Amino acid sequence: MRGQPFRKRLKYSALYWTLRTAIFLSRITPRRLWLGFFGWIGGLVYTFRSKYRDLVIYHLELAFGREKSHGEILDLSREVYVMLGRNGAESLRSVTLTSRKQLDGFVTVTGLEHAERARAKGKGVVYFTGHCGAWELMIRIFALHGHPMLVIGTTLKDPRINELVMGIRRFQGSEPVERGKDMFRLIKNLKKGGGVAVLIDQDTKVKSRIVNFFGLPAATPVGAAVLAMKTGAAVIPATIHLGADWRQHLEIYPEVELENTGDEEKDLVTNTQKFTEILEAHIRRHPAQWVWMHERWKTKPGEEEQ
Repeated sequence: MRGQPFRKRLKYSALYWTLRTAIFLSRITPRRLWLGFFGWIGGLVYTFRSKYRDLVIYHLELAFGREKSHGEILDLSREVYVMLGRNGAESLRSVTLTSRKQLDGFVTVTGLEHAERARAKGKGVVYFTGHCGAWELMIRIFALHGHPMLVIGTTLKDPRINELVMGIRRFQGSEPVERGKDMFRLIKNLKKGGGVAVLIDQDTKVKSRIVNFFGLPAATPVGAAVLAMKTGAAVIPATIHLGADWRQHLEIYPEVELENTGDEEKDLVTNTQKFTEILEAHIRRHPAQWVWMHERWKTKPGEEEQ
C-alpha cells in the first residue's frame, strides 16, 4: 500500500474492514434476513444518481430497447441493484459453508451429470460462466460436489483485499490463477483431468475477439476457447441465479461441441461466439442478475487485445 495517495489508502482500508465485518456478520445472521437487508441496501444505493446507475440504464437500453418500454427499463435497472445486493451477500456467506447438507438447504443443482460425464473423459474440463448472480458461490458448490478447480481471475489493486478474496476462494475449494499468467499450470492441470473455471463476459485487457452480444459487437475473452482447443478438454457452461423461491439455482449445461476446421483463428471466433450465446440466453432469462454497469461494448472492432 505504500506509495498510494492517502485518500486511496483510506478507501481501501475502509473497504477491507467492511468486508471483514460483513463476513463475520454473515455467520450469525439468518440467511433470508441477510439477503433481504443487502437487497434493501442495493435499492437504496440506486436512488442516488451516479455514473454507474446511468451506465446500467444505458446498457439495458442498448440490449432491450426494442423489446421493453423505457418504464420497464427503469424498473429493471433498479432490480439490478437489488439483486446485486442479495447475490453479493450470498457470496459473502459462502465462507460459512462446510458441508453438502448446508448447501442442500438453499441450493438446487441441475445438470451435474454433464460435469461428471465430461470429467470421466479424462482430458480435463473447462468451465465457463459470467458475472451472473452469486458467481463466487459456484466455486464452493462445485467443490462440495467433488469438482475442485483452478479459477482464473484478476489480481485486485489492494494487497490486503486481494489476499482476503484469494483466501476465500481457496477456502471455497479453488486455486486462484492470475488472468493472463501461468498458462503452463492451467494446461498441466487440464491434462491431468482437472478443472479450470473462466469468466468470459467482460471487456478486459486480455486476448479477445469481437463477437455478437445482444446484437452488438463485443470484445470477448478467448481464454476458454484457447485452453480447450490446445488441450482437447471438454467445455461445460455453468450459470447461477437466485430464484423467486429464494434458492440459488446452479445450472450445468451439456458439453459444448467445439468447432475444429483447422483454421485456428476462425475456430477461435466461432467457439467464443458459441459460448457467448449460451451466456446471453441465460442473461435474457434473468436480466436483473448480470452486472450491467460494466462497459461491455467499450472496445471497438479492431481495438481488441491480440
